[in-house]
This record gives sequence, C-alpha cells and structure tokens, in this order.
Amino acid sequence: MRERALELRDALPGATDMLEKMAEGIAVEGMESLTPALVDRMVPILELVDADSLLVLADPERIRRRAHDLVSTTQEFLAAAWTSAAAGGSVPLDLSAASFASIEDARDVAARRGLGWWSLTHFGADAELAASDLDAPEGLAEDRDGARASDDDVTTLRLGARDVEGYRGDVERAIADLADLTRQGWRLVLVTEGAGPARRLSEQLAGAGVPSRLVADVDGEVEPGVVHVTTAVIGRGYVAEPARFAIFTESDLTGRAGASTRDVRKLAPRRRNVVDPLALRAGDFVVHEQHGVGRFIELVQRAVGGAKSATTREYLVIEYASSKRGQPGDRLFVPTDALDQVTRYTGGESPSLSKMGGSDWAATKTRARKAVKEIAGELVRLYSARMATQGHAFGPDTPWQRELEDAFAYIETPDQLVTIDEVKADMEKTVPMDRLICGDVGYGKTEVAVRAAFKAVQDGKQVAVLVPTTLLVQQHLQTFTERYAGFPVTVAGLSRFQTTAEAKAVREGVSEGKVDIVIGTHRLITGEVRFKDLGLVIIDEEQRFGVEHKETLKQLRTNVDVLAMSATPIPRTLEMAVTGIREMSTLATPPEERHPVLTFVGPYEDKQITAAIRRELLREGQVFYVHNRVESIERTAAHLAELVPEARIAVAHGKMNEAQLEQVILDFWEKRSDVLVSTTIVETGLDISNANTLILERADVLGLSQLHQLRGRVGRGRERAYAYMLYPPEKPLTETAHDRLATLAANTDLGAGMRVALKDLEIRGAGNLLGGEQSGHIAGVGFDLYIRMVSEAVMRYRGEEVEELADVTIELPIDAHIPHSYVPHERLRLEAYTKIAAAAGPDDVAAVREELTDRYGPVPESVALLFRVAELRTLARSVGVTAVTIQGQFIRFAPVDLLDSAQLRLKRLHPRAILKPAIRTILVPAPMTARIGGEVQRDGALIDWVTGVLKGVVGSDVGAAAAAVSS
Repeated sequence: MRERALELRDALPGATDMLEKMAEGIAVEGMESLTPALVDRMVPILELVDADSLLVLADPERIRRRAHDLVSTTQEFLAAAWTSAAAGGSVPLDLSAASFASIEDARDVAARRGLGWWSLTHFGADAELAASDLDAPEGLAEDRDGARASDDDVTTLRLGARDVEGYRGDVERAIADLADLTRQGWRLVLVTEGAGPARRLSEQLAGAGVPSRLVADVDGEVEPGVVHVTTAVIGRGYVAEPARFAIFTESDLTGRAGASTRDVRKLAPRRRNVVDPLALRAGDFVVHEQHGVGRFIELVQRAVGGAKSATTREYLVIEYASSKRGQPGDRLFVPTDALDQVTRYTGGESPSLSKMGGSDWAATKTRARKAVKEIAGELVRLYSARMATQGHAFGPDTPWQRELEDAFAYIETPDQLVTIDEVKADMEKTVPMDRLICGDVGYGKTEVAVRAAFKAVQDGKQVAVLVPTTLLVQQHLQTFTERYAGFPVTVAGLSRFQTTAEAKAVREGVSEGKVDIVIGTHRLITGEVRFKDLGLVIIDEEQRFGVEHKETLKQLRTNVDVLAMSATPIPRTLEMAVTGIREMSTLATPPEERHPVLTFVGPYEDKQITAAIRRELLREGQVFYVHNRVESIERTAAHLAELVPEARIAVAHGKMNEAQLEQVILDFWEKRSDVLVSTTIVETGLDISNANTLILERADVLGLSQLHQLRGRVGRGRERAYAYMLYPPEKPLTETAHDRLATLAANTDLGAGMRVALKDLEIRGAGNLLGGEQSGHIAGVGFDLYIRMVSEAVMRYRGEEVEELADVTIELPIDAHIPHSYVPHERLRLEAYTKIAAAAGPDDVAAVREELTDRYGPVPESVALLFRVAELRTLARSVGVTAVTIQGQFIRFAPVDLLDSAQLRLKRLHPRAILKPAIRTILVPAPMTARIGGEVQRDGALIDWVTGVLKGVVGSDVGAAAAAVSS
C-alpha cells in the first residue's frame, strides 16, 4: 500500500501531502477516500460477516432511497471532478469501487450466503396476504424492499409499542404521570445522558414521593412499581402497553433533542499532547538561540568516534548564510539531544539568514532586547497597577456549586478541570482576575464561563456576559438558563431581538439587582446599563471587540474580575497572554469522537456545490452556505433551489427584523430547513451539531480568524464535516488571500485555532503591545525568542531571577539515538527528540518515556541512553559545566573553576588529570575497559563515570566521586 501511495502521487497532485504521509506509514485524515486506488479489490461487508449472522433493516423504505441516492451522489462528484479536469484541473481517479452498493446487491449477497434478513418498518402489512403471497427468507419481520430470495413463508410480528408523549419541559406533569404508572405496577426506566442529570431527576422523583432507584446499569429484570434511573444514550423512549413497560429519556421530558443535535462528549481520561512542536519540513526557517535564523535542511545520522568505538548520533542540519562570498552556505549540525536550543521561525515571510559566528545576530538580539526593555517597563507598570487594585475576593465553593458541576452532562476534559480550578483560584484572590481562555471552537469554554458566573452569583455579585452577536445572546441565554434550572438564579438577555419594553425591564432589573446575570451585545457597554453590584465580566469571542470597546470596558472594570474567551485570539491579546501580562489557560483537549473538518480550497463550481449539498442531505444533515452580500443573497438562494430542488432553503442576514431572523435560526436549529444561506452573521455562537457541511462562497475576502470561526460552525458532532472555501475562478487571488487560505488548508486538525492565530501574527505582524505601531523586532528574531525576551525583561523588572539556560555540549562515545526501526518517520523522531531535549527534570523525563512507550512500545537501549544523556545535560548545567567532550584518551570538562580542596581531590582520585586554569578546563583520563590494551568505556558505564566526576569533583560530592572511581 505504501508503494502504491507513492506511485499515485503524480496522478493526484491535489493529494500529494496525504499520499506522501501514507507512503511513510502515517495515518492521515481522509485517507479512507483513496482506498480503492490503493488495494487490489474492495470486498462487500456482507461477505465478511459470520455465516449465521442476522441482518436487521431499520426502516427499509428509507434505506432503499438512501442507497439509491448515495450511488447517484458519487456519480455527481465524479462528474464535477471531470468538469474541473476539462477546465484545466487534475484528472480524477475512478474510485467507483468505493461506491455504495444498492439494496438489491446487498440482498443478493445475503441470499447467496443464507444470512437472516429482518426488516423493521413503520408501515403495516396485511398479515394474511403476506403469509400467502410474499416469499422471503424465514424469520422475516416484514419484507417490503421488493427483492425475492426464497420461497419460505414470511413471519410477520406486530409490536404493540408507541412513542412517549412529549412533555416539552413540563417536568412536573412528567413526574405526575410516572407516579401514576408506578401505582399501576408498571416497569419503568428513566434514562439520562449524564450522571449529574440522573442524580437530579432521582432527587426530584424522591421529593415528589415517587419510588425510584438510581442504578449504574439495567441488566436484569426491572422491578415493577419503581422508576429505575440510569445513564445511557438512546435518543427517544417508547411505551409498550401490553407489557406494561416504558422507557423515558431526558429528551422526552425536556423536549430538547438528545445526541442528534447535541453530541454526547465522552472524553478520553487523558489525551496526550500530540501536536509536534517542530513540524519541520526541509526549507523551513528556524532560530537557533546562539547562531540565529537558519534554514532546516534535513535530519542525518553520523558515526562519532574511531572505527572501534564508533557510536551513532542523529543531527539536525541547519544552513546559514555563507561566510565567504560565492560559496555555499555554512552548515551547523545540532545534536538532537540539544533541540531545546532550536525553535521554528514565526515572523516575516522570508527572513534573511544569519551568519554563523558573525556579529549580525548578536546586533539583532541587542536591538530587540532594547525595544523589549521599554515595552516590558510599560507592561510592568500596567501589571503593578492591576496588582495594587483591591478587588472582591470570592468565597470558596458552596454545596450548590458542587451540585451544578455534578449536573454537567459530559465528562470534563483534563484541560477544562485545570482551567476551572485556575479561574476559581483567581476569583478567590483580592487582586482582580484578568484571564484569557484560549480554546478551539467547541472545546468547552462556555461551561467554564457557566461555572465562574455561578460562583460570582453565589457571593451576591452580578455578572455581565458580553458577546458580539444577537444570535450568540440567544444561544448563551438558552445554555445558561438550562444549566441553572432548579437554582434561584435570574438570567436575562439584552439584544435587539427584544422590544423596547422588554429591554427597559431588563435594564431596571439589572440596576435594582433583581437580574443576576445579563447576557448582551455591545449595548452592555454603551453606558445605558447600570449595575447594582458588578463582580465579573465575561467576554466571549474576544477577538471580535475593537480597541474602543475594550477602553470602555477598562473603565467598567477597574476592580472587577474579567474572563475573556477566544478560539483565535488577536495577535496583541495573544502576545500579552504569552508574555505573562495576562494569565492564560489553554483548552487543547478535543472531545472524543470529534473529527477534524476536511477543508477544500478551490474555485467555485456549480456541480461540486450540488454534490456537496446532496451528500449532506443524504445523511439527514444540514448545510451552512455563506454569501456575504445582503443585496444578492435572495438570488443566491434561488440559484441553490434550482441546483438542489429537494432542499429546504432558508435565508438569514443582519438586516432582517428581529422576530424574522430569530424564527429562521430557530427553524434551522429544529431541522425545519436543510440549507441556511446567510451572511457571516452565523460566524459565532451557532452550535448546531447536525450541520456538517460549510460552503463559503467568497473565502478570499474574509480574514483568517473569521475563516477559522466559520469553519468551527461544522464538525461539532460525531459526523465527518466538510468545509468548502471557494473563490471566483475568473479573479486572481491576492497574495494575502492566498496565504490565508493556505494556512486554513494546512491547519485542519483539532485545536488548530492557536496555530491559526500565530500564523495571523505572521501574516499581519503584531503591533506594539501597548500602541498601534508595528514592531519589526519580531521579524528579526522570530516570535518564540521575542516572546521569551519580553517575559525575561518583565521578570527582571519585577525583581525576579531569570534563569539563563546555558547550551550544554556532550560529545562522548554514547550510542544515544532513536533508531529508524523504532520510530520510522523523521517528523515523529524530531518530535520525540524535542520532547526529550526539553525535559527539565526527572519527572519530565519519566513522562516523555511513558509517552514513547505508550505510542511505540518498550524503549530500546539507544533511546534509554538518550534519556540518560538528557539527565546528564541537566546535571552539567546545574554545576555550571557547558562542555563534556572526549579528547583522545581524556574527557574534557569546561568551564570549571575548582577550589584548592577540589583540585587536591581531583589529583588524588585521578592522578593523570590535567588542570588548565587559564582556559578554565580540566582534562580527566577516560575510564578504560582494561588497564592494559583496553578501550575507552562507552554508553551507560561512561555516563555513570561522568556523573561521578561532575558530582564529586565539580560539585564537591565526595561520596559520588569515590563511587565513580571504584566503578
């Protein structure tokens, strides 16, 4: 398969990256689409099931129509690809082998193999007629798909079950009905999706005097007259009257759709951070802390030492500007155990390369440091002013707080738990909180806000939730109200969706203290809203608010806690957070079963639009179609109706009146329309996990943060989501638009928002942290190093110690590397090397070792030695030694300044040792395998010996020195 992927590379230029990764054995998103071209033949799934298997068709009429539509949609996609090829695009591969079989084909396979075939249908059949006329395999419940397979009689069974009556949130009526059924001796099961709601409903039933029992599972006979409350995911319930049995679900009681529109976010107990820190490709620019900006060439293995004692090491090759005119560039070989010195360059598009050993890099760093010093001084003044302000110290969590948190229907991600703890800790301090939560779209930022707001209300304070759009006001109002159901918390919304009288009532409620939490747009900060006792301001989608809004907010919040949330923080916000001026929490763990959005960038093509909409309709999904011009949006909707007549199309834009817009969005939310043609008004706040195709008509005119936000509208459920970023084929793309679309196409994986923001910083440049002028220093030294410089300058201003990590060189005959056989792919080896090099202490080293074992199996000896070299490097740094190298029969340690007592100890333990005080170096005879004719010891034995010298001679640990000599 790897060989075929490599061969296909030229035939499919659009999938080059995907095919190259597959050729190297790396699994990539979307590779399943190329399966037919990579294997000899595709096998129908029914050929693979056991011979005594039973097939159950739920709703055969719908399955028959779906199967037919799937085949025709595949044909439409192929036709669209050929049209594009005729216009100069790449020739498509025929992937018809991956097409879906019709129901007749599936039936033929089942009949040939003698598989059981049951159909479950809503449509009744005449039992007598079915028994006499129809011929189908034995055991059939009701065969209505028209295929014939055998002459046996059909068995028709009728189930006396019906849907549960919908209570639409009237929980009291539901509890009264359950009480009535328990008195009649019915067997009853009540199912919720989360453990919190299950406990809450159990308490409500007990409070109403209804016999109930909270159980982990219902695996035996259900006891009559008792409601069994448990957790499971089963959509809707049913009532079987003849059996006196009923299952009710949470959605039956509340009227809200369960898993279909609001996915169950089961989470891995711990998701590793698998975003590789370098992700380097040949030709990428990197920054080495000592030598400056260079170009990454490759990762190479080289033998070190003589023929007998040769060991293998792996090096990162970086090319710098040539020191002699007309000559090729100088190359630096960086040992992979020192990768913590190298960072990827983020700054200008194509920086000039530094010269190795030249003064230009030192001068660039000096200029940057000078500018950074001024910025840091101003930042520290700001920070000090904030730290000196007395805010409200909120009290510890109340029992109600714990009850609210237990009622959360999903399992919190590890990042969410950490962030919630950080926010609470900030709120409990007297210093006003100023925290930014950076988490990608759908990663659970809102739940953090819900808990923080509740904590503030528990202390009698009011909360203002500031959001950029009226739609987001509606969505948050619904979320907050649902979460606070059953608690005495008053939540109100303030947006143009309300009448003047309603808005006035809300404002009065806020000023009198009757409203605890108000959710609103910019109206909250226009000065017309007066708070009685404001304690917390939550800013959602912070990147959407301009400088003026934030200035107004500053006046609001001199001593108020502030919690800002964003998926793609604007460069200045990001820079302030990364430099430590604002506290920052990152939510990087995606919900389990969430897939990255497959992103396609290309010219607009009617046939592709048609096929994409039809594919989404086939899986009963919905489509966002973004057309950002109000005057022509109706024409676009009419054109789509011609292309896909069966789709129910709705239109939404900001110039509609409030009631109309609200109704359109509500209809889309409740699946009464299939395609929502809208302006970018849907950019924030719509959480509709049933919508999994996004079509952006003019992606070339939108900003990077907007594009990422819009793409975040889809892919919020379990289904694979698609985003089409289109541009007019007749217009050339501008350089910036090309960069933006390329960034989006490259960053499709989960949690890419932070990287998109960093790339935005690169494309736009970051302004000065405090003012508007552009800062050229980021382009000079790269973002990572610049940020570190600002952080260090800030620490110095605060009077804190800045630990400068020295570059430590270890060149010894130690076979420490990651073998190709253990981690075959270069990019993944680089990732592992970087993590090992960055490990600061024993705990970090243990965590990296555990991760490698988890991902690739037990670590081989050469990798175990790499961990030991990392520990040795940390030890050398702690005693001030920056070079431990082999020189013939000696081991050289430098720089070393030995006290007289240490010099005596060195001479006593190693009589042939040479001291060179002028150059602060000692040469110690290397340990040999034998006194006569032996060789220098290697690997683990040598590491033990060097550790003894560093601890015992340089670090004055006498016991360690003696142990090293005896070994």
